[in-house]
Amino acid sequence: MSAQQTQVSFAEAFRFWLKLGFISFGGPAGQIAIMHRELVEQRRWISESRFLHALNYCMLLPGPEAQQLATYIGWLMHRSWGGIVAGALFVLPSLFILIALSWVYVAFGNVPWVAGLLYGIKPAVAAIVLQAVHRIGSKTLKKPAVAPVLWVIAAMSFIAIYAFNIPFPWIVLGAALIGWLGSRWAPAQFAAGGGGHGAAKAVVLAPGERDWLIGDTTPTPAHARFKSSRLATVLAVGAALWLLPMGTLVAWQGWDGAVAQMAWFFTKAALLTFGGAYAVLPYVYQGAVEHFGWLTGTQMIDGLALGETTPGPLIMVVAFVGFVGGWTKEVLGPDALFLGAALAATVVTWFTFLPSFIFILAGGPLVESTHGKLHLTAPLTAITAAVVGVIASLALFFIAHIAILPGATGTFGSRVDGVALLLTALAAVALLRFKVGVIPVIAACALAGLVASAR
Repeated sequence: MSAQQTQVSFAEAFRFWLKLGFISFGGPAGQIAIMHRELVEQRRWISESRFLHALNYCMLLPGPEAQQLATYIGWLMHRSWGGIVAGALFVLPSLFILIALSWVYVAFGNVPWVAGLLYGIKPAVAAIVLQAVHRIGSKTLKKPAVAPVLWVIAAMSFIAIYAFNIPFPWIVLGAALIGWLGSRWAPAQFAAGGGGHGAAKAVVLAPGERDWLIGDTTPTPAHARFKSSRLATVLAVGAALWLLPMGTLVAWQGWDGAVAQMAWFFTKAALLTFGGAYAVLPYVYQGAVEHFGWLTGTQMIDGLALGETTPGPLIMVVAFVGFVGGWTKEVLGPDALFLGAALAATVVTWFTFLPSFIFILAGGPLVESTHGKLHLTAPLTAITAAVVGVIASLALFFIAHIAILPGATGTFGSRVDGVALLLTALAAVALLRFKVGVIPVIAACALAGLVASAR
């Protein structure tokens, strides 16, 4: 006989989600691993099969899959408020930490020892992006002989964004169209790729083993079953939660106001994050740096470095973008720089993550029923292939930005910074060959940068 798991109280779940918000380091893979260990193996709140089923669903959606997975499990356990609490607590600690770090950056970033730390962290970030190319590419592209179309899509997206500066949304749409056509004319090409985690198998409990709260045979709760009336209610509430803040910002500063433009820009960015945060960073760079001028390219790399050192989803780097943009544009005037920057960071975070909550709370029961159908997954597979090329272009941009010294002579003569290139290479070897964690690599590079800048 197996011991039946008792109901988990909302207060107990709240304490766990709060803890998770402070320990969720390591990017999506690390965060999902933490949740699997805590929820499946130790607390036994949800079975392996149900956990992977939820994860596969979240992998189909734009947005941070680890945060969406937390939202999904919270929703499954304690209805809509459970999902809201789980998803919000996954993000809020990171937001507060990033606001504090962003303030230190803009206020003291030119202090020599801070600049030295950032000098060392930037090569680590470039190596981390290279690792992302390898990780996503190895899962999606497979062997050229098996799925050559996916390799062509990746190469075309690289050329499109790097050589021709084509906006990221057009690349996503083009890849989705190719995938949709491919599901009809070359289905084998797109079945070979994919970002899911496979089908989960039911597990038989050993005698005396404690059952899961949500097990393989646990019926779907009533609130998780599809109802058109509930779908309409959630969509209406979600629309109101978008329209009311946006209307307030437009009424306050006008449509062309910096904060209103941030809200609109990051709403669009939230809908394009197929393949993780690295996939949308080129789009954020194009808009925040080149179009709106909220921050510089160097500041963008620094923000990514700070985002890598904090818990929570990497897409939280948008809070840094919002903070620096709010500070630069003085959204509340020169006498309230911190308040204005913190407001901008909060607004950006709200509009970036709101769609993720709507996807889970409104689409969970509906989208689950369509999981695994090729005509739906093939466009996503093509988009993920395009994302590989886009991230590769981002890695090349970062390396060039780090290695080239404008108007200066580097270690190898000319304008090349040999120290930065060496740190990038060592960090890449540590990550890819020896599987060293992100935080130790960043810490080691930061220390090396401090030593190098002190010479």
